[in-house]
Amino acid sequence: MARLLFNTTFRGLLNPTQSLMSKQVASSGSVLQQGLRYSTAGDSDTHDDFKPTSKIERSGVSLQDVVKQDVVKNPVVIYMKGVPDAPRCGFSALAVKILQQYNVPITPRNILENPRLKEGVKAFSNWPTFPQVFIKGEFVGGSDIVLNMHQQGQLRELLADINADSSKQA
Repeated sequence: MARLLFNTTFRGLLNPTQSLMSKQVASSGSVLQQGLRYSTAGDSDTHDDFKPTSKIERSGVSLQDVVKQDVVKNPVVIYMKGVPDAPRCGFSALAVKILQQYNVPITPRNILENPRLKEGVKAFSNWPTFPQVFIKGEFVGGSDIVLNMHQQGQLRELLADINADSSKQA
């Protein structure tokens, strides 16, 4: 046991260039093995069949149709950065927190997962920023508008029948 500890501890001292080289390799994100460098970053030689794609792109359905279907099908939809349990933006967190106070079913969509979906939502609503909240098929706005409606009591009125409808279904 002592010999193993000795060998492990002093191996870097006896061959300092190897120790230094391994530190450089670890920080660069690639592997150096017997003079050959292997890297997983920026692999431009990947065949198209193996590149990541989204389900939307493969379905043949337009992004406008996907957004429209989401908005029509669900009473409250929020296109946001992140997910309600882990928002990736303070504005998205604020909008979710306000909507959750009304105990209505919220359908979240993470725009960070698909940049094309993000652009599709912007085009659908003609609104450049996120989050974007849709209630009963209508675009309401972002977190500032949702907050203002909440403070004025308008959001309670708008969501009242959604809450009643969801409790009837349960």
